[in-house]
Parts: sequence; C-alpha cells; structure tokens
Amino acid sequence: MTEKVVAVPYSPTTSDRKIVGLACIALALSVCAFAGSDEGEPALRFHAKTLTGETFTNESVKGKVVLLQFWTTWCPYCRAEQPLVDDIDREFAGKGLVVLAIDVGESKKTVRKYLADHPRSCRIVLNEDTNLAAMYAANSYPIYVVIDREGDIAATQRGASGERGLRRLLRLAGLEPE
Repeated sequence: MTEKVVAVPYSPTTSDRKIVGLACIALALSVCAFAGSDEGEPALRFHAKTLTGETFTNESVKGKVVLLQFWTTWCPYCRAEQPLVDDIDREFAGKGLVVLAIDVGESKKTVRKYLADHPRSCRIVLNEDTNLAAMYAANSYPIYVVIDREGDIAATQRGASGERGLRRLLRLAGLEPE
C-alpha cells in the first residue's frame, strides 16, 4: 500500500509571527551582550583599581595599548595562560602596553591566597574594584579584550588562545615585538 503525501499550504498566524519576532529580538540581545563592544568602536568608559592601589580609566591609558584579561583562580585555562600573559606584560611594558588581569567574582582573600602560591607580574584588579567585567559580559574564562592607543576596541577573544593568539590580538592593536 502506497501512502500519498499531500502538501498543505502553511500560513503563519499572528501568534506564530510574534513568537518568531521575539526569538529574533532575544537572539540579537544575546549576541550584543556576548560581544561587549564592537571591534573598531570606542572602548566603553571604565575605571579599575589594582590590588596595589593604582587606578586606571580610559583617560589614563590614552596613548597606550591595553590588554584586559578576565580570569578566575579556579579556571584551568586561565592558570595555563597566566605565565604567558605575565611574559607578554614584561616584554611589551616598555612599548606602552598595560595589562590588567581582572579576577571575576572571587573575594579579595581568595585572590590574595592564590597569588601567594602563584605570583603574577601583571596588575591584578578585583571585580569589586572595576566595572569592566559587567561591561564585557565576563561569564566564561579567560576573555581577552585589547584596546588600541586611540581608545578603540582592537580585538576580543573568548577562550584560551595560546601565545600565537595573544600576539595576534596585540598586532591588531598595532603592537609588534622588535
């Protein structure tokens, strides 16, 4: 016995169109939240205070390249890239690079204990001392954001990228090794 398939024309109802429209809006909003600022756009206005008391704002870093690393002490990828980020900080410090490693969502006590066992050479910022983590929707780690000398977002990277990836981000901001 052969079945015959009959095509029935589909006409979306008003309810169907509303659901699809809402889904499109939700998708657009989630993409915006995930992306933070668009590359080539001015960096959002920020403030950050390091564990040593240094303060940074858009104005204070104008003319420098800024590498923001969003990390946590429990993230294995952050731990793996910690020496690399510190090496880049030392290598490019004389060329106008500022590295701010923003620990997200952990107490000062937790971070200080971690740093006692795993010292870092770059500047450490706690989530409570900055508005950066919220601005860049830091909810997975590590996240890297590079701001160029003009104060624009040069590049963003979500996830570990290794040395080649981090150096590529810096090149996009116009920072090259000698």
